[in-house]
Amino acid sequence: MDVSLILDSLNKAQRDAVTTNVSALLVLAGAGSGKTRVLVHRIAWLIAVEGLAPHAIMAVTFTNKASKEMKHRIESLLGRSSGDMWIGTFHGLAHRLLRAHARDADLPDTFQILDSDDQLRVIKRVMKEMTIDENEWPAKQAMWFINQQKDEGRRPKDIRHQGDLFTSTYTNVYYQYQNACQVGGLVDFAELLFKAYELIRDKQHLRDHYQERFQHLLVDEFQDTNGIQYAWIKLLTSKSCKISIVGDDDQSIYGWRGAKIENIQKFENEYDDTKIIKLEQNYRSTGNILKAANAVIANNLERMGKNLWTDDNEGEPISVYAAFNEQEEARFIANQIKDWVEQGKSYSECAILYRSNAQSRVLEEFLLQRQIPYRIYGGLKFFERAEVKTTLAYVRLMYNRQDDAAFERVVNVPARALGPKSIAIIREKARENNTTLWQAAQVVAEEKLLTPKASQSLFNFLNLVHQCFEDFNDLPLSEQIQLTIEATSLDQLYAKEKGEKALARKENLAELANAAREFDSDDYPDLLPMTAFLAHASLEAGDNQAQQYEDCVQMMTLHSAKGLEFPLVFMAGMEEKLFPHMMSMDEPDKLEEERRLAYVGITRAMKKLYLIHTEKRRLYGKETYPRISRFIKEIPDSVKQDVRLNSQIEQPAFSQMGSQINGGDDSNQFRLGQTVAHPKFGNGVILNHEGDGSQARVQVNFDSVGAKWLMLAYARLEAV
Repeated sequence: MDVSLILDSLNKAQRDAVTTNVSALLVLAGAGSGKTRVLVHRIAWLIAVEGLAPHAIMAVTFTNKASKEMKHRIESLLGRSSGDMWIGTFHGLAHRLLRAHARDADLPDTFQILDSDDQLRVIKRVMKEMTIDENEWPAKQAMWFINQQKDEGRRPKDIRHQGDLFTSTYTNVYYQYQNACQVGGLVDFAELLFKAYELIRDKQHLRDHYQERFQHLLVDEFQDTNGIQYAWIKLLTSKSCKISIVGDDDQSIYGWRGAKIENIQKFENEYDDTKIIKLEQNYRSTGNILKAANAVIANNLERMGKNLWTDDNEGEPISVYAAFNEQEEARFIANQIKDWVEQGKSYSECAILYRSNAQSRVLEEFLLQRQIPYRIYGGLKFFERAEVKTTLAYVRLMYNRQDDAAFERVVNVPARALGPKSIAIIREKARENNTTLWQAAQVVAEEKLLTPKASQSLFNFLNLVHQCFEDFNDLPLSEQIQLTIEATSLDQLYAKEKGEKALARKENLAELANAAREFDSDDYPDLLPMTAFLAHASLEAGDNQAQQYEDCVQMMTLHSAKGLEFPLVFMAGMEEKLFPHMMSMDEPDKLEEERRLAYVGITRAMKKLYLIHTEKRRLYGKETYPRISRFIKEIPDSVKQDVRLNSQIEQPAFSQMGSQINGGDDSNQFRLGQTVAHPKFGNGVILNHEGDGSQARVQVNFDSVGAKWLMLAYARLEAV
């Protein structure tokens, strides 16, 4: 094969990474620096130039999509099939090992893989057999505990609980769950990796075979490896096998799900003859975007160090916009997207990134109002999320006892000893009497057709729904929602869960109350306010989201954005306690991961980046006046600029007040469009206003510093 085909398209650092001949290679690859290209071309080099047989190479990726792309590109480059190579994800390669050596792994040939839903069902069954109350010990938390132990390479016998009730209880569940899986020939995802590791570790003949077979191991996204994955790699490379890893410590953002940044940081000390090559030339973003990213990430102390640069031009400055609140933030983004598309560009070039899933609700609302097509990338629309649907199902049932779908969704959430058998009896009674499930449940409870415990639980459930509805009285919608969340113990249910997903659930419940507070029922004049809100939620959750193949804006969390790129990017909610998140601000390690997340977000932008923060935000059910995110402050002034609105006066869509602005006394009266003077900021024009009396605020576009929101009672403005 002509070597020039492998090397001609590469820059100097990439060529060095492809051709170097060492036992251990670490390619520290910055965002947009062509790491996949290096991996593919290195494999081609090993086969075409160094003469390795394809079956002597193992390449590990983190997603099936990346694995398929790598295979395709290798085959295109070599002009031959990659069939002999072991290319795949950790889970895929572990599965291949276990299928080939099932008996050595003490598994039946027909072992079945459990997905997360199946795993949860098995755990629930085990806990029921152990008579463990799931209200006190949630099965989802047990699943999190078990998977975490497996990711760290611990069987139940290896766990030291030292009398701690939490650890000892879930360790016992782990032990019984392991037995149930062994009897049933079942393997969950975490077990795939753990079992494959144990297979190589404990079976000398297999370890010798694979250590001799694989002469070169290549691993992508090394910064995302967990404990068991790293141990697996170490086993396979302990003899003559060489190793090449590609990763970026600055993009390690999955610590909350077990990834260990120290794996890449300690690599140089773990292997002899290690060579480090840095890929710092970026092929994605403009110079100003890269300068911003470099400046932010430089504030992390525990990093290996690199500096992104580009041959591209400096591009536009990064735009920073201070919105009054989350509604104005969403309207501003929608307007910028409309302007972008009116210039002949596409919706699909635009991405909106946010730290918390709960932020999507207001953003979705304004995109729908402006008829901007969008998709939630890697997630559900706000009103489609399970915790939101469950809360609204409770409310639906309170307002309409004939809603069988709502009854079935909530009757055993949180778990209250009303399992499938109890529900089946209620369904049968409904069929016999040709009634609703609610009416049938009343009969079943009165006639005590269930076990004593289940009968009491059903009676309590019926009472709960009735009493909650009675307590609604004339409460505002948001308070009805909050009462439902608390009375049904949904808040306690999600409080018991662990990890990022559990936190997102709690935030979404708080945001649901916000949605009810902001809901305007004028569009539904013939309906009760709550009935109107439920109709609104159903329509919002309907088929409004664009299909995958349509031209549409992409909305996603910052975690979901890794690996993607867009010409136009909006990072919303750039405020302290939201981003960086309030749960991470007091712990240095977590704060550094938040900063890496900011670095990932910034480097998604190719041409234009907006960073948006608000003066006021309703967050987690409370109105806050947040400080601007430190991540914005860490960007040099030379590469960013404040957005200054044009002279067009646009009154906020959420404000129905007239043009006269009253600050609480006769001497403090202003109007939209008026020129005013401030003792510090100089002259400016009043653009918008919010509130009245002592709470009145105005947005003034100052000649010197751009747009700012000010409390009118304290601003000391004077008419010019």
